[in-house]
Amino acid sequence: MYREIFTSYEPSGGSHRTKGWIEQLWVLGLLLAAIVLYQMNLGELPLRDWDEGIVAQVARDLWRGDLNWLHPTIAGEPYFNKPPLVHLLVAIAYHFGGVNEWTTRLPGAMLSAISVPLLYGIAREVFPLRGPAIFSALIYLTLFPVVRHGRLAMLDGALLCFFLLTLWCLLRSRRDLRWGLGVGFGLGAIVLTKGVVAILLGTIALLFTLWDTPRLLRSGYLWTGLLLGMTPVTLWYVAQLLYYGDRFASAHFLSQSWQRLLAPVENNSGPPWFYLLELLKYTWPWLLFWPAGLHLAWNNRNLGWAKLVLVWTGIYLSAITVMSTKLPWYVLPVYPAIALTCGALLAQVWQGDVYAHSTVPSSASGPLSPSHFYPRYWVVILGILALGAWGASAYFGLFDPSVDPVLPIALFALALTFSVSASLVYREDRQFVLILFWGMYVSLCLFVSCAHWVWELAEDYPVRPVAQIVREYTPPEQVVYTSHPYHRPSLNFYSDRQVIPADLEQLQQHWKKDDRPYLLLDPETRDRLQLKQAKAIAEAENWILIARDPTKGLGSWELRIETEIH
Repeated sequence: MYREIFTSYEPSGGSHRTKGWIEQLWVLGLLLAAIVLYQMNLGELPLRDWDEGIVAQVARDLWRGDLNWLHPTIAGEPYFNKPPLVHLLVAIAYHFGGVNEWTTRLPGAMLSAISVPLLYGIAREVFPLRGPAIFSALIYLTLFPVVRHGRLAMLDGALLCFFLLTLWCLLRSRRDLRWGLGVGFGLGAIVLTKGVVAILLGTIALLFTLWDTPRLLRSGYLWTGLLLGMTPVTLWYVAQLLYYGDRFASAHFLSQSWQRLLAPVENNSGPPWFYLLELLKYTWPWLLFWPAGLHLAWNNRNLGWAKLVLVWTGIYLSAITVMSTKLPWYVLPVYPAIALTCGALLAQVWQGDVYAHSTVPSSASGPLSPSHFYPRYWVVILGILALGAWGASAYFGLFDPSVDPVLPIALFALALTFSVSASLVYREDRQFVLILFWGMYVSLCLFVSCAHWVWELAEDYPVRPVAQIVREYTPPEQVVYTSHPYHRPSLNFYSDRQVIPADLEQLQQHWKKDDRPYLLLDPETRDRLQLKQAKAIAEAENWILIARDPTKGLGSWELRIETEIH
């Protein structure tokens, strides 16, 4: 039964209608599974600092400005970092659903979910059989880094979706040149999402085309699509340069783009093997099959799928490795290529000699032994992963009552998945592939349902209670200075104020020179400052909001606060 489903060729002849329905069911099933995974518990946790807080602030400014995305701002100041396509989508979500965590994360999460059937479409274009396409899509669906970052209010989920859309249109244009129109729109969306990163992704698409189907570069549809797709990009950049001049060029192209190649931005540096460690930390169990999958691709480098994954993996990993700025989510665009690579290998394992003879070159197409498909080191590594998951489940379930009780259950499901898979691999039973897919999906659903899927929230004080006192007891647009050592964009978003870090000397100067100073201090800093005429007007999470003594020269705003407090 499974063999017929996974090995069907492109529909043709009298069975076109039946097999067409099978294709549609797979696309619909993958989309629904992705939406469930990406929407579970999406709006229950606060926004994390930096990326989510910044996206939310820019989107709220757009929402308040009647969705005027031509000149985006953050807290009223020009925002030069990234183009505002995703921020605009979030602002539209605010318009219909209000300003909250769910609407902030919704556009990125939905685009990430859509990228799953898009990858399936790419795989159906490059693989002659359905099996590798299904396996590739299921691997991509259950890749932990893709799921977690795709659910966050970041730009990277949208970037993955638009890049996969670009590649899908490019591949379909090999059979119908009219699909070349979509390539330009996909690249245009990439530029309006993350700017010059489109150069790198466009280079990958170009080199693959030169190697695989160079005739596409003579297609009028392709160049027309590029012209149409780049028109709004060009107009937006011209509008910025005319309005802001050198300020925009310096900040957007130099500080936020090219400088990341030459020097670490905001101290985000790392060794050349930084991204290898990221893959080793978060890509299991699929990383287990990646080396053999790359070997299979190299042996089949005359085939389209192998050309695509080799160019994609090699060019992208090389580019981000030489960059001076290192951030974990920079590696995300290589995960679809990993999924395709591992999907091809697992399809070979599933079909055994039947699939091997259709993919391995003739020089190596002799009979393959079972040990070729079930190497013993797979059993060892899956066993180690199982032991680690069992240990983590027991520890968090029995010895750490502070964790969400769903976390040990998620780890239990993961441990059971690895244990059963290791047993099946040892028995040379191909059903381990299905166990891995289903177990990883269930484990991820459980994980994102708990309170720890955004674990960065535990690295600092809870932001919402502190933001509430800042919002309630300070005037609108008031700047607040804090003894906290670094910026927290999420605090700025929730408080709707600018809360700026300052050292002891700067805090004293603001207290002396500002007409209406507001300080957000920890108890130790408050005691060290020994401010005169200071009064604590609110406190939350061991942070104290301080203003001048309201008995001395009260303004109307301070009088209202004093009345509310008493």
